[in-house]
Amino acid sequence: MPCEAEEKQLNRYFMYLSYDGTNYHGWQIQPNGISVQECLNKALSTVLRDNIEVTGAGRTDSGVHASLMVAHFDSVIDRDAAFALTDKLNRLLPRDIAVHKIVPVRNDAHARFDATSRTYRYYVTDVKSPFDGRYRCRVFTKLDFELMNKAAAILFEYSDFTSFSRLHTDVKTNNCKIMEAVWEQTDEHTWVFRIKADRFLRNMVRAIVGTLIEVGRGRMTIDGFRRVIEQKDRCKAGSSAPGNALFLCDITYPEELFL
Repeated sequence: MPCEAEEKQLNRYFMYLSYDGTNYHGWQIQPNGISVQECLNKALSTVLRDNIEVTGAGRTDSGVHASLMVAHFDSVIDRDAAFALTDKLNRLLPRDIAVHKIVPVRNDAHARFDATSRTYRYYVTDVKSPFDGRYRCRVFTKLDFELMNKAAAILFEYSDFTSFSRLHTDVKTNNCKIMEAVWEQTDEHTWVFRIKADRFLRNMVRAIVGTLIEVGRGRMTIDGFRRVIEQKDRCKAGSSAPGNALFLCDITYPEELFL
């Protein structure tokens, strides 16, 4: 009898994409709502006629956006066929999810665990806008952004951010290395908080922003912000800022992962 055909080699790919998170229950598949991950799994499985599952670089919360997200998947398709996937997927995906490129990587490359840094931006405005209001957190009192930047600089002195983490998560450590944390004014009415770290805890950026806004409003001192971090108690920090103004905007990887 003729030998059975050998199984084709699985190849791993990184997918670079963006999405408007308004209509999704976050990145990760949920039992009671549609997610970005679910949409990608369905689209890839349809185009490739195989059961494909993607693994993301992170888990954005419900309503949070990504101007850049990275996910990996495995497939028997060759690299030339992978390059042609982008257009096919974009024709099938909903208009609020867009794939930008698909690149081959080493078979042991991991979109989440191999990322060396992630960067988020949070947008705050003091005016009502019918156009970009859905992507801004509107504040109704004047904030002291100079004082908020002084408080943000304290983040560099610490590594344990339990105070800014959602309770009862399954992570093994609440330690993170903050590389950037700064408020910058982009126009007369808009400020952006940019924060970069090697990793982030669940709800961490929104909790930090909400606590910094308390500083900006004069409801918390610089020393009070420091005590929040040191107490390692989520109940001591401010409320989480709304998710609609938060964007995951950059993820970096070692060059040696790419083929």
